[in-house]
Amino acid sequence: MRNKFLGTGEPGWHPVRKVRVVLSGLRFAVLYDGSVAWKVVVSTVVLALFGATGHWRDFLLMLVATGQMLAAELLNSAVEGVCDFLVSQEDRRIKAIKDMAAAAAGIAILFWGLVLVWEAGRLVGAWPGP
Repeated sequence: MRNKFLGTGEPGWHPVRKVRVVLSGLRFAVLYDGSVAWKVVVSTVVLALFGATGHWRDFLLMLVATGQMLAAELLNSAVEGVCDFLVSQEDRRIKAIKDMAAAAAGIAILFWGLVLVWEAGRLVGAWPGP
């Protein structure tokens, strides 16, 4: 893959290669980061349950919320990894950076949970929907 900043690597955009990179990153995160792994497992179960209901708007809303939550968690893990790579000793600035990344992931998880509770409640008839 071409490095835009250094001008090294193979030129050109290759969709198959991009998909492989995405899957490689997701595989790495699931294998080596427990917080990502359990969220992927729970998300897969939740999406399967919502997909099985046949209510496609509910499923799509859950899919978007899940995608946002997983993307935030992956970015949090990446930021933490870069911080740990760059600075091995304790540093209050690094702690602040990691805390902000965790807060972003936490907010995404909160909204994912709210959507999950709302949609589950609608599906079981606890409250009316559109």
